[in-house]
Amino acid sequence: MGKLYGVIGHPIGHSMSPAMHNDQFSQLGFDCYYQAFDVEPAQLEKAIEGMRALGIAGFNVTIPHKVDIMKYLDEVNEEAKKIGAVNTVVNDNGRLIGYNTDGKGLVLSLQRLTGTEIQPKSVLIIGAGGAARAIFVTLANIGVARVDIANRTIQKAKQLISVTNTAESHAISMKEAEASLERYDIIINTTSVGMSPNIDDIPLELTNLKRGTILSDIIYNPIETKWLRMGASLGAITQGGVGMLVGQGALAFELWTGEKPDFMRMEEVVINRLGGSKC
Repeated sequence: MGKLYGVIGHPIGHSMSPAMHNDQFSQLGFDCYYQAFDVEPAQLEKAIEGMRALGIAGFNVTIPHKVDIMKYLDEVNEEAKKIGAVNTVVNDNGRLIGYNTDGKGLVLSLQRLTGTEIQPKSVLIIGAGGAARAIFVTLANIGVARVDIANRTIQKAKQLISVTNTAESHAISMKEAEASLERYDIIINTTSVGMSPNIDDIPLELTNLKRGTILSDIIYNPIETKWLRMGASLGAITQGGVGMLVGQGALAFELWTGEKPDFMRMEEVVINRLGGSKC
């Protein structure tokens, strides 16, 4: 019998991970299978005990378990500790070790989009929730020149910035961000504004956007948000949430297997599942 991998969350039926990973296992000829497990919050500890008992080789963690799972693991790597959440677990000879590939997944997708390193760039993050925290910590850790955070509640943005002192960062209001968009090379929306079914909403006005700015939205339903379409019409380079989704999955796959998966093929699988196209 081959190795078993999986993802835990609640609800979990919408997850793209089984399709992505099972296709890669098949493509690479690995005797492995990836299964989604619907785990209610009250059953999380028992579920982790079950993962241990079954010898599951690794698994992803999604909402609402990314924070609570940390107390049931044998080890959590330093970046995941700083982020305060785990989305990937590796079974290392019976020891469950937690990682967070969300922020690194976005960075990977941005580097593939631009073909260059992003350390010299000036970045604006919209939002100050869990996704913003993962992205901010990763950008700070890799030495990005400037990472500002715009949020409706500035105090929450300040709290997020306080988790690390390795980047030049400022907490700003949404209005201030809209007025000074020209200073940023990369703008990342980490909020749910614009997600289906509220597809006509936008997180930030783009009137002052400079041409060539990279607009990244972590939303992947719809594949291209109204905000991204507006940005493209103003000369921005745009990237939807499929990039981060595939990036974090690709890095998890590599942690489990030691092999780099086919990023483009994983992307195609997700886009096909979403019923869209790259155009």
